[in-house]
Amino acid sequence: MKKIVVGFGELLWDMLPQGRQIGGAPGNFAYHAMQCGLDGYIVSAVGKDPLGKEILQVADRRGINCLVSCVEHPTGTVDVQLNALGVPQYTINEGVAWDYIPFSKELRALAPKADGICFGSLAQRNKVSRNTLHQFLSYAQPDALRIFDINLRQHFYSQQLIKDSLALCNILKLNEEEAVILGKMLGYTTSERVAISKQILSSFHLKMVILTCGSDCSYVFTPAEESYLKTPSVKIADTVGAGDSFTAAFCSCIMQGKSIREAHAAAVEIAAFVCTQNGAMPAWTSELKNKYTQS
Repeated sequence: MKKIVVGFGELLWDMLPQGRQIGGAPGNFAYHAMQCGLDGYIVSAVGKDPLGKEILQVADRRGINCLVSCVEHPTGTVDVQLNALGVPQYTINEGVAWDYIPFSKELRALAPKADGICFGSLAQRNKVSRNTLHQFLSYAQPDALRIFDINLRQHFYSQQLIKDSLALCNILKLNEEEAVILGKMLGYTTSERVAISKQILSSFHLKMVILTCGSDCSYVFTPAEESYLKTPSVKIADTVGAGDSFTAAFCSCIMQGKSIREAHAAAVEIAAFVCTQNGAMPAWTSELKNKYTQS
């Protein structure tokens, strides 16, 4: 049977210069895990509005399983501006549907079936969705991968939220800027990204810490080993969703029995491909599918 992975949180429209595209880290994660041959679910909420109806249609066409509630709040949107290097700046609107994800009998049934659950800090900015996430995780199997893809955005996080999330996860994914922020938040004496990552790994008794450093390199740390890979040079369309595809590819490969090094190499290649495409959910090439999709 296929492994089941769940992306919990924001399902939204990225309002890009070239037009709106489906986005949100949990949906991106579920989509790329599905491309790897897993059974991907998105748990979220949308509004009872045309944008909500349309985004569910798009997600369905992408093959993502949706446990998405319709609530009395507008479907989420994010205004995205790209700099000259294609790196996005986000303005994330508040009071939207994915802030109000309700717990349901469907979520209760899905939780113990999940082999991997990915969540971030953004979807926890409102207590409704935060409480639903905590309930969902409480019903998950003890050995499920609980991936905290931290995604620090604007002012939508606090020290307590981060500490609580680190206590809930067994894998942490962060980038170099987030590593420095976490180091200060946790009172570490170093500002060096690798040292901070290793200290978090040890302090919170995690299975893995994944550190991405943009166009430079990336690392994977476990208590027993370390993997380092340079980021390949590609012609960038935009980097929207690249980190999410990295997380999805890495965790999918791990769940399919690949080594840390093999999973890391797959994540680097797939994230680089996503950077060459517009938007967060491009269709994979046949070459990538043949190489990394496990039936």
